[in-house]
Amino acid sequence: MSHTVTIKTEVRDATAVRSACQRLRLPAPVEGTHRLFTAHATGLGVRLPDWRYLAVCQLDSGEVRYDNFNGHWGAQRHLDAFLQGYAVEKAKIEARRQGYACNEQTLQDGSVKLTVNVGVAA
Repeated sequence: MSHTVTIKTEVRDATAVRSACQRLRLPAPVEGTHRLFTAHATGLGVRLPDWRYLAVCQLDSGEVRYDNFNGHWGAQRHLDAFLQGYAVEKAKIEARRQGYACNEQTLQDGSVKLTVNVGVAA
């Protein structure tokens, strides 16, 4: 039996943030207070390719704070790729935690199909 799920991503898991960075070959995230042009944000700072400022994952709220000046200081596709990677890694962590095995497949359109095998040990 197959089920389709839509996930609204809230970034709350530091391990999944680190895994998403590794997956995308990004530098390790840095905990601290980070500058966002005229503001500051505290959390795990993620260095996205060619972005002027870090994207800051505020794990307590689940929000990602960033300033890419409507794409002038960083392409939105890099943030989208990070959020997709985070969602996949978090889903895999939770599936394994419950004893399920996962299979991942990247589709032609760039989306990811994650199959969680219920009743199959990881």
